[in-house]
Amino acid sequence: MKILVVLPRFPYPLDKGDKLRAYHQVVELSKRHEIYLFCVSHDSVSNDQRAALAPYCREICVVRLNRLLCYINILRNWFAAKSLQMGYWNTSRSKRLCRSFANRIQPDVVYNQMVRTMPLVARLPFPKVMDFQDALSLNTERRMDQSRGLWHYILHFEFKMLRSSEYNAFSIFDALTIISETDSEAIPHKKNGEIQIVPNGVDLDYFNPLIPQHGDPVTYDIVFCGNMSYAPNIDAARYLVEQVMPLVWQKLPATTVLLAGTDPKRKVRSLADDRRIHVPGRLPDIRTAYSSSHLFVAPMRIGSGLQNKLLEAMAIGLPCVTTSIANAALGAVHGQQLLLGDTAQDLADSIVTLLTDDALCHRIADQGHSFVTDHYNWDSAVQRLENVLAQVCKSRT
Repeated sequence: MKILVVLPRFPYPLDKGDKLRAYHQVVELSKRHEIYLFCVSHDSVSNDQRAALAPYCREICVVRLNRLLCYINILRNWFAAKSLQMGYWNTSRSKRLCRSFANRIQPDVVYNQMVRTMPLVARLPFPKVMDFQDALSLNTERRMDQSRGLWHYILHFEFKMLRSSEYNAFSIFDALTIISETDSEAIPHKKNGEIQIVPNGVDLDYFNPLIPQHGDPVTYDIVFCGNMSYAPNIDAARYLVEQVMPLVWQKLPATTVLLAGTDPKRKVRSLADDRRIHVPGRLPDIRTAYSSSHLFVAPMRIGSGLQNKLLEAMAIGLPCVTTSIANAALGAVHGQQLLLGDTAQDLADSIVTLLTDDALCHRIADQGHSFVTDHYNWDSAVQRLENVLAQVCKSRT
């Protein structure tokens, strides 16, 4: 198949969940199909970034977004009662160039990621498949519930607009995919089975327990990783330090925490202290954060989709503690592959238990590693996507 992939961000470096998903899907699909990549980006894309995708794509087209125009589009969508983020990611120029690119290459199928890119592809006369990735409306609703004042009002508006856009997708696309059954259930659709589940995988060769060490690394008791400019991760980091850790320190006062990830906002940086909380910012190799810690804690209270950070930590062999919200898409079993807690006290108790019980710690780590190895690999995940794309092409012929 000749596949046109349309993305709201250039899928490299792999510092965001949507970029990681798109990158590995492109890599796997390119083994058997021709891939043409169209991206909009509000950041410049370097030659090194392009080189990371070049071996897998016949052609790459990147449209640089003008931030001022993006903000103007947000205001336009506000007054037009349309999704604000769909306005941010779409301009007349990007739609025109996407249409021109598609008409020139004449793809067998168009595959676009997230409702943000719907306006770019909606009128293309080719078979179309959209990946919701996760339920953005659910993500926004959870953020709304944690917000107050004007921001709560704005998020409530965006929640309603995203719900409407997600529903409209069924009349625009030939097929729809999403990352998990939990996210599918949060999408307003007509009947079950209309959204195909295409999970994420994890690079088991890259994230494995045998990571080489260089010198004598600093060690931490707890690590939490993620894009630290992303609201659900900011909330989780603050919740961990401000509400969970004081309960842990009552029993284990010397417990240390590493908050690792790209672009930490001020709310995250301010959590650092000289003794127990370390916030290094972006690391050249995120595996060093995992390998230098005793356990991984992801106290997610908002957000949606599958948490890639949990897949990576479990693949590397770290015992994990998380919440039911984060585990809903993952599907691990409490007490076997990880420990769950939905209150600060429950999370603190799980952390103390793992830090003081070596046998349980090793058992959870081993079973978590086996769980990820058995259920999450990119080859089988992308095979599901490939089947959806092929079926759409067949139905149009």
